Amino acid sequence: MKVKFILTPEIVGDATDALLLGDFNNWDPNAGIGLKVQKDGTLAATVALEPGKTYQYRYFLSDGRWVNDANAAQYAHNPAFQVDNCVITVPEIAPAAKEEKAPKAEKAPKAVKATKAEKAPKAEKAPKADDLTKIEGIGKKIAELLKAAEITSFTDLSKSTPKKLKEILEAAGSKFKVHDPATWPKQAKLAAAAKWDELATLQESLKGGK
Repeated sequence: MKVKFILTPEIVGDATDALLLGDFNNWDPNAGIGLKVQKDGTLAATVALEPGKTYQYRYFLSDGRWVNDANAAQYAHNPAFQVDNCVITVPEIAPAAKEEKAPKAEKAPKAVKATKAEKAPKAEKAPKADDLTKIEGIGKKIAELLKAAEITSFTDLSKSTPKKLKEILEAAGSKFKVHDPATWPKQAKLAAAAKWDELATLQESLKGGK
């Protein structure tokens, strides 16, 4: 069955292209499926998948970010990288339906959009994100990486461990490995409590978040 995967402009941001990686291509970047720009500004790709099977997937953007499909049917936690993968289950093709519509039996099944399968409940919508670049050592690109890993607020960051943050940076590529997130949770705790004077005093003693 042909399944259409779509990324909205809001998620793509400044990236110029994206690769679709998942169980169907063994998460191999060399076998990644390139998404093409559509007239409405979205990036999309259609993939033939086996009916009745469940697959996990994510998108890797040209600016180095791993992102999820915001409207995926469901998500599965990946403990190795402390991130959530998107999940899609391809519907079975009912034999009875084929017999009842004999004239159309030779036509290819209509593509099923992964983003339209089953929208996540609105109750799970993430709260308003904080400006993580206020933390010494975090720039725009790293802030995007953290948000892709569902660390969107000062409170989220304050509850993260330096080890977990380091794993997120290392997973994003070698250019992010030089960053040291040791003080980020401590800074975020002050920011979450709106203790800006104390945060400023702490940051004066830091260099690049160290």
